[in-house]
Amino acid sequence: MTYIIAIDQGTTSTRAIVFDRTMRVVASAQEEFIQHFPQSGWVEHDPEDLWNTTVGTCRSAIAQAGIGPSQVAGIGITNQRETVVVWDKETGQPIHNAIVWQDRRTSAMCSELRAAGHEAMIIDRTGLLLDRIRPVEALSQAFSACQFHGMRSSMRLIL
Repeated sequence: MTYIIAIDQGTTSTRAIVFDRTMRVVASAQEEFIQHFPQSGWVEHDPEDLWNTTVGTCRSAIAQAGIGPSQVAGIGITNQRETVVVWDKETGQPIHNAIVWQDRRTSAMCSELRAAGHEAMIIDRTGLLLDRIRPVEALSQAFSACQFHGMRSSMRLIL
């Protein structure tokens, strides 16, 4: 028999669920990880924590299900909105903590983009919609390009 694993890599934890071919839950595992708040309004995750909890929960769920990795026919993943991470293309190692979708460090940049009239173009080109609850702050929550720009600027990287 083959199985499918669903991975939910969320804002505060990772969960892996094993389903059989009738989509019945066979086993699941969940593990929390630490959120880092280096400054007020900033939210980061250690990318190694994200990876390690993903691997760990998958291994635990497979063990609980009493199956082997060769019986897994597919893996699906859902993750955190616009969280971004950058890694070294040579080593595969992260070069900065992940900037979480809740992070507010680029809100001024997003406000400038909105004031300059770029909001419609950004929505048109990226398909990212504004936050319906807080429309004034929404671009910074739903536009990872600003997060990459902020990360690049703070690390003085040429990407």
